[in-house]
Amino acid sequence: MWGPPAPTRGRVVSGMRPTSRLHLGNLEGALRLWVDLQRRDQCFFLLADLHALTTGCDAGGDHRTLVREMLLDWLAAGLDPNESVIFVQSEVPAHAELALLLAMITPVPWLERCTTYKDWMATPDVARSAGLGLLAYPVLQAADILLYRATTVPVGRDQAQHVELTRDIASRFNALFGEVFTAPDALYSAAPALKGTDGRKMSAVYGNAIYLGDTAGVLERKVAAMFTDPARVFRGDPGHPDRCPVYGLHGCYNVSEVQAIGQDCGTGHLGCVDCKSVLSKCINSALGGLRERRAALQAEPDLLSDILRDGARKARAASEETLARVHEAMGL
Repeated sequence: MWGPPAPTRGRVVSGMRPTSRLHLGNLEGALRLWVDLQRRDQCFFLLADLHALTTGCDAGGDHRTLVREMLLDWLAAGLDPNESVIFVQSEVPAHAELALLLAMITPVPWLERCTTYKDWMATPDVARSAGLGLLAYPVLQAADILLYRATTVPVGRDQAQHVELTRDIASRFNALFGEVFTAPDALYSAAPALKGTDGRKMSAVYGNAIYLGDTAGVLERKVAAMFTDPARVFRGDPGHPDRCPVYGLHGCYNVSEVQAIGQDCGTGHLGCVDCKSVLSKCINSALGGLRERRAALQAEPDLLSDILRDGARKARAASEETLARVHEAMGL
């Protein structure tokens, strides 16, 4: 019987759904961690366009545009195709095939208990039109991970349940057919969740995001319009930095001055307009190199196509090896 190989390095698998442009929360919560991981582990990063269909099948040609924009952001943030395998999910057929095979052994009640599924189904528009793909989303995610025999899966804490379900599916498969899959561990970023311009978690869904592709001027206007401490009515009023999303972004992009800014805000010596102006300069400075790299990459569409073509080739080779193990174990 086939057994899981003993990896000489850790193997990392993660991805993002290309349903919107990437923002600061994606950069700090995921991309910076991915860049660090690729220096020590074998990394597979997928642009999960099949997952995007679970809630956006009507997007049509926008999927390809969003895939390209996401790839630009990934590369500009520091992902290196010479160090990591970067590919589009739908260009590796083994993802869909393994998802179908794993669906045969995954109990429906396991899927119905998933918090993300319940959340989606609580949205009337989604509930009326939801397809099987939405319910089976965690099975496809398990296939994404298990195909590459990942040891580590960097995810947001809201995805922790899906990694646990992947472990359960792997264990069930191994119990039924023999040891084929390795149960992966979740890895969470230490970066705090960033607040958006309205004080809620930064999200494209909320329309409160500062995007990596925003120009310096657009970023300045967004920061200038950000919500601040609602209890602070006049400039000289004492502020409450812990309640202010602007202060939270200072903690990420203006570390050297954040303590002094908190003190000056708390005593009323620093007004919100000046505080936002300083923050805009800091974020624009932090994104300067990323914007330059993004612009340079944008001018080389053939290079982007070559990166995805080479990534898909490498991913297919690794995934087909695993799929062969699955076929033999299941007697197919």
